[in-house]
Amino acid sequence: MPFPLPESNPEALGLDPRPLARLCAVIEQHIAEGRHPGAQVAVARHGKLALFRSFGKARVAPQGARGNASPDVAADDRTLFLMYSNTKVVTAAAVWTLVEDGKLRFNDPIAQHIPEFAAHGKGGITVLQLLTHQGGFPSAVVPAEIMLDHAAVRRTVCNFTLEWTPGSKVQYHPAAAHWVAAMLIEALTGQDFRDYIRSRILAPLGLENDVFVGLPESEHGRAADIYDPPQDGAFVPRAGENHPQHHIAGIPGGGGYGTARGMAAFYQALGAGGALGGVRILAPRTLEYVTRNFTGERIDEYMGLPMHRGIGPHSRGEWPVARGLGAIAHPRTFGHGGVGSSYCWADPTSGVSFAFFSNCRQGNEWHEARMDVLSNLAHMAILPG
Repeated sequence: MPFPLPESNPEALGLDPRPLARLCAVIEQHIAEGRHPGAQVAVARHGKLALFRSFGKARVAPQGARGNASPDVAADDRTLFLMYSNTKVVTAAAVWTLVEDGKLRFNDPIAQHIPEFAAHGKGGITVLQLLTHQGGFPSAVVPAEIMLDHAAVRRTVCNFTLEWTPGSKVQYHPAAAHWVAAMLIEALTGQDFRDYIRSRILAPLGLENDVFVGLPESEHGRAADIYDPPQDGAFVPRAGENHPQHHIAGIPGGGGYGTARGMAAFYQALGAGGALGGVRILAPRTLEYVTRNFTGERIDEYMGLPMHRGIGPHSRGEWPVARGLGAIAHPRTFGHGGVGSSYCWADPTSGVSFAFFSNCRQGNEWHEARMDVLSNLAHMAILPG
């Protein structure tokens, strides 16, 4: 199947090319400064691709490497970047389809479908609370050594204990909530959550070669390594992520892999009410509902500001400061980020979607400032029409 976004150019899609050129220049500047080895960016509008570029290196040769050591590998248009928490919205979209199929309601307690999840006082936690980060167990973890054993994962998530009363706070759950969502998908479909996401969300949109939740071994060579910031001038590979088990696991809240054009296309579908290239995966009313602000102006205690949580993505809203989506974004703009490295979003009012990936996990202060600049430049390019 051909990629679902036909290639176009900014002018043809009503975009000013000058801010997009500045956006690319900023990415190149950051690579020259040693902020990250490589990156990708994509901008799309009205079902067509306005910009898709790869920069720098997907993998960096070890410092002082000689002989048979792996050389640098340039990033190209097939390079897959670790999406980190951008994966959350892909997993959430699979949950939305279960609601459309009549298998689930957003206000259902999770324990209605996974009875043993009720342990330790979790019986009343709803799907909506789970996916708006109000579940009450933000620090819970699924150990890496069991991630491929889904029976063990289910036992682990059912044994999560509460840190505060569900619904009483908004506090980002970095990984725990979406492991629960993955087990919910499996309980209701009888399928491995990775297979369900591929067959119900990614393949129908024509994105099965650009976005992965659970990266097959045949595609591991496309994966960029992910690094910590440089030490003594050298990027430091992250031990927890750069290995086959992590690639295969498809951690539902932070382990997907994708190209920037793939996620720009995914957000084209969401921003257009659930359809792309004549293929509909979700109803427009579903998208209107899941991108509402369910947490108001309540402070997310992990982020330190209101995040305007939808049932998966967050939205810009009216707060003076915005995380990742760009300060000048339209209030209805929605999306998600990946820790220290990436952000993807859609503006349904203009038909524009955006995706940026890099392969260094920077600190949040620098990353959030970087994303405000890049996202704002994309918004500045939007002309009426």
